[in-house]
Amino acid sequence: MNCQKRRTGLLIIVGCLKSTIFAQNSKKMTTNRTFTMLKPDAVENGHIGAILDKINAAGFKIVAMKYTQLSTRDAQAFYAVHSERPFYGELVEFMTRGPIVAAVLEKDNAVEDFRALIGATNPAEAADGTIRKMFATDVAENAVHGSDSDANAAIESAFHFSGREIF
Repeated sequence: MNCQKRRTGLLIIVGCLKSTIFAQNSKKMTTNRTFTMLKPDAVENGHIGAILDKINAAGFKIVAMKYTQLSTRDAQAFYAVHSERPFYGELVEFMTRGPIVAAVLEKDNAVEDFRALIGATNPAEAADGTIRKMFATDVAENAVHGSDSDANAAIESAFHFSGREIF
């Protein structure tokens, strides 16, 4: 298989995403990795340890993790999919106001299970016991990001981590 990289703005599009698997018959199979970010509000409020405890207790293995801060350019690129939405500017401002924790998580059915663990985007609508119900303050400052698909998990992981940083 020929895997090539090409640069598009700040994003590197990877021809073969190592965490997305395709069967011989071209039907997409689920993977065992997802990407998460503990957002600035969760970090500011001292929730890193508690959120990581919930992630570990749910059976996820952390295979990559870093404490970092997004530049405006990084946040714009990461959230480019939302660039036409009215909240885009506020989202970029929020995501650059303080440090975040980026992580790649591993578990069977990782994307779906992690989405269930974090809960609805709006913490008022999130189920009891979910990360957002416990640690988010509102829909804009909702404590944690979780990939919404296997393909996006691979893209988002590659945005934050090189291959040698994922174990």
